[in-house]
Amino acid sequence: QVQVVDSGGGLVQIGDSLRLSCSASERTISASTVAWFRQAPGKEREFVAAIEWPSNRTPYADSVRGRFTVSRDTANDVVYLQMNALKPEDTAVYTCAATRRRIPDSRLWNDYESWGQGTQVSVSS
Repeated sequence: QVQVVDSGGGLVQIGDSLRLSCSASERTISASTVAWFRQAPGKEREFVAAIEWPSNRTPYADSVRGRFTVSRDTANDVVYLQMNALKPEDTAVYTCAATRRRIPDSRLWNDYESWGQGTQVSVSS
């Protein structure tokens, strides 16, 4: 099991950008499938984006495709979620999840074994 830490959230305005980071204490996140989920108050947790291992395929939720980019920095063992053109509807707690297992669908939250603590992203209008 990978111990995961996520960070990078904050309060921004419409159109601003943020970059979230996901790292692991074991420095094995580069060999993991890593996903970002978010949950707004009163809403169900939803998939945002992922980078799969070993394929490095990057699925995105329709709501963020074209604005968000997930990438892997192998040298520093960090996965990033670059969020551009932020909207108020992006406001949520964003959580990084990781697994070193081969999973059939990276969009499903219950397939992940390691979770970060969550980082708040707030977009004001």
